[in-house]
Amino acid sequence: MMKRPDWDSYFMDIATLVSQRSTCMRRHVGAVIVKNKRILATGYNGTPSGITHCDVRGCLRDQLKVPSGERHELCRGLHAEQNALLQASLHGVSLEGGIIYCTNQPCSICAKMLINAGIREVIIADGYPDQLAREFLEEGKITVRQIEKVESKP
Repeated sequence: MMKRPDWDSYFMDIATLVSQRSTCMRRHVGAVIVKNKRILATGYNGTPSGITHCDVRGCLRDQLKVPSGERHELCRGLHAEQNALLQASLHGVSLEGGIIYCTNQPCSICAKMLINAGIREVIIADGYPDQLAREFLEEGKITVRQIEKVESKP
């Protein structure tokens, strides 16, 4: 008998799958926003629509020697969380009370956006070198949980 994944594993597996669409040369990140066990929006990190992808043009952050977790504005791409928030906005979907599953911890910019979008919980598989983001999420009363990323087997 096949063992069904629990909800956290299920949604994190989907976030991991979404991350495979990333065109970032440094890190592939996926995000899935869920409410009442229903997917509301997904996002992966990459350039805005119509802008040349980093895997074609090259990484601006590498060219400028910007360390991970710093100077987020010096990038051609959007973060997975930002793209998920924008997808929901584009389609008129309220995220208030939702949960976001991210393959990595959100940065401080994304943390501020998640707070204002009404996200109540952030579930991550891996960390990210941005302590300020953790502080923002804690002060914003958003629960952060890290779970082990386990690939589902058919």
